[in-house]
Amino acid sequence: MIVSSIGQGLLWAILGVALFLTFRILNFPDMTVEGTFPLGAAVTTAVITRGVSPFLACILGFIAGAIAGLLTGLLYTKGKIPILLAGILVMTACLSINLRIMGGSNISLLGKQTIFSNHFLESLPKYFDSVFVGLVTVAVITILLMLFLQTELGQAFIATGDNPMMARSLGINTDSMTIMGLMLSNGIIGLGGALISQSNGYADINMGIGIIVIALASIIIGEVVFGELTLNQRLVAVTLGSIIYRFVILIVLQLGFSTNDLNLLSAIILALCLMSPVLGKKLRLTKVLTQGGIKNAK
Repeated sequence: MIVSSIGQGLLWAILGVALFLTFRILNFPDMTVEGTFPLGAAVTTAVITRGVSPFLACILGFIAGAIAGLLTGLLYTKGKIPILLAGILVMTACLSINLRIMGGSNISLLGKQTIFSNHFLESLPKYFDSVFVGLVTVAVITILLMLFLQTELGQAFIATGDNPMMARSLGINTDSMTIMGLMLSNGIIGLGGALISQSNGYADINMGIGIIVIALASIIIGEVVFGELTLNQRLVAVTLGSIIYRFVILIVLQLGFSTNDLNLLSAIILALCLMSPVLGKKLRLTKVLTQGGIKNAK
């Protein structure tokens, strides 16, 4: 169960790293992810069942997610639709598109060749295949993003999120940076959907529900646990946060909670993490007041 949790944590960390680009760097609360995650899964499973290589299927999943991100970016930058609404519109459209692609509410990969059907991965002990695939994928994505963010284009992207007005005054096309960030983020999320659907052995129309909370939990837990970090370190912390989150869920399930409560538990965990700075201040204030009261009493 521990190895399985680590494997799932590494696979789901792909979503956390992707959402970090929009949520933390770009300051863009992107709701598209709940549509692009099952979109990547739907495209991947649909083409695999038609005999396409699973590696090519993953690339197609990435492209499908990037196209959805492009649409959100165009609605926001060119259509002047509010951020949240633009994401919700594309997310809603993805529901119908996913049904069209899969030809139903779900599609199975039973008996089909997937990335996890590789001879090397099948020779590994149980659940170590997801650990290997997740570790390699998230490591490659994280390293590439680190390198990208150190380039001039990457610095322009960071500046767009920090201060759009200042970025425009420096000649940076903030609309292009926003669209690029959404395409990259949703493309990686589509890739995450592609890998997780192959790990699960199926794609389902409802598999995107609540994934934004799971991805945010990875980001927030990483920041809360590891504190002040550099940008590169924060990218690594997202992966560690995802693994910690999976262990927390494992512990909660071991306490007797139902798997039907996972979304509720995820929301509670995320809420507690988000409130931790406020709760910490209140606890420190209470401690100071208590110590002051004791001293006065003496």
